[in-house]
Amino acid sequence: MPRISILGNTAGGKSTLARNLAKKRGLRHVEIDRLYWQADWSVTPGDVYEKQHAEFIQGDDWVIDGGGALASIPARIERSTEIILVDLPLWVHFWRAAERQIAWASGKLDHPPGGINEVPPTGPLFEIIWTMDRDWMPGLRKLCDDHEAKGKSVTRLKTIEDLDAFAQAS
Repeated sequence: MPRISILGNTAGGKSTLARNLAKKRGLRHVEIDRLYWQADWSVTPGDVYEKQHAEFIQGDDWVIDGGGALASIPARIERSTEIILVDLPLWVHFWRAAERQIAWASGKLDHPPGGINEVPPTGPLFEIIWTMDRDWMPGLRKLCDDHEAKGKSVTRLKTIEDLDAFAQAS
């Protein structure tokens, strides 16, 4: 009963990796953005998000990717049997987000984040990437360190090459 959490900054390839892992391993997949964001890019009411998140992580055989509400991550990690931290340099996230914005605007994006149809405004998107790198990533790294010290499987992907190699091998 594998339960895999994939964490990291925006536009790092978490959802693509999760879809591939879920397919290869026959696991259920949830993209946390689908729970957290509504169609108009507003945040899902906290009680609704928390209920959906709790229901999903109580199950077995899953892959869940993304951040969602910061307060929900520890419970998700506690239930996980495997943690994957996509920890790419900040500039890579900006670059990948810009590529995704261009593909989205030109109608060539196969999997919009969270299933949203509207292209997010680039300025706020880049601000989220900056804020996550500064405010969230140190805590996510520590959370992974703590769980790895307890014996939990933690994989850290620090380059695009690491990400691609892991996706091929898994």
